[in-house]
Amino acid sequence: MRAPSILKRLLSDPPPRFAFEISESGIAAARIGSPPEIGFRPLEADVIAVSPVQDNVQRMDVLTEQVRALAPRGEKKRVRAALILPDHSVRVSVLDFDSFPSDPKQQLPLVRFRLKKSLPFDLDAAAISYYPQANKGRVDVVVAAAPLEVLSRYEMPFRAAGFHPGLVTTSTLCALEMVREQGVAVVAKRSSRALTLAVLDQGVLKLLRSIELSDGGVAEVASHLHPTFAYMEDQFGRLPEEVLTCGFGRTSDELAAEIDRPCVALRSRYGAPDQFNAGLLGYLECLQEVQ
Repeated sequence: MRAPSILKRLLSDPPPRFAFEISESGIAAARIGSPPEIGFRPLEADVIAVSPVQDNVQRMDVLTEQVRALAPRGEKKRVRAALILPDHSVRVSVLDFDSFPSDPKQQLPLVRFRLKKSLPFDLDAAAISYYPQANKGRVDVVVAAAPLEVLSRYEMPFRAAGFHPGLVTTSTLCALEMVREQGVAVVAKRSSRALTLAVLDQGVLKLLRSIELSDGGVAEVASHLHPTFAYMEDQFGRLPEEVLTCGFGRTSDELAAEIDRPCVALRSRYGAPDQFNAGLLGYLECLQEVQ
């Protein structure tokens, strides 16, 4: 089983015609097809400033102009699109429950209660999405939360350009579709000023953390990986044989030496994932699987 199965459940409907991933570097875009048409439009450094607690879009006029350039011409109806946001703009957590109610009316209050003290923003002014994962008698619930203002500002340029962003998700949740390992796996994804770490066990997402980096060097990344290894040893009784990486480029060998463990880059049939397009390529991998 490819991990995780979260997106596959969301993609039971026909896929949208376009998918976009936003980063501080630019907009990675794909027109869905066989094969997909993939491109990238760079953004100036001051257009997007990723944050989980304040407005990310610093220059709306520039972002809107770039999105309009990606829109198909002559469309009279809104065009369905998937929108992939930077990891550090959304708080993604994994909440574990001994049991989880089947009634959605009971699920959401329970999720909100568990989240209330852990978010750096007002829960009452946030959008929340969650997905239960059955796991050996327990239920691990993947929860994504973000301020409504942050989400609306990301969506605004796409709606103005005639798109309907029906699916909004995050870069790493999509990038995990490129994980092939069957057992315990750890992913380290660097993007601009943030590091995202994910741990999976048999396709079940067990941990996801997004951390703002100070210098982004391998020593700082290793300092966050070591506690993750300790967590894996405590939970699963063993360490990962390798670390799956994305966005490290030539520094992968330096990181491998720092953590004394091989670093293996995530791979996609559509090209080499990088800091600005890993979510998009993972999303396309998922579409390939459900077709």
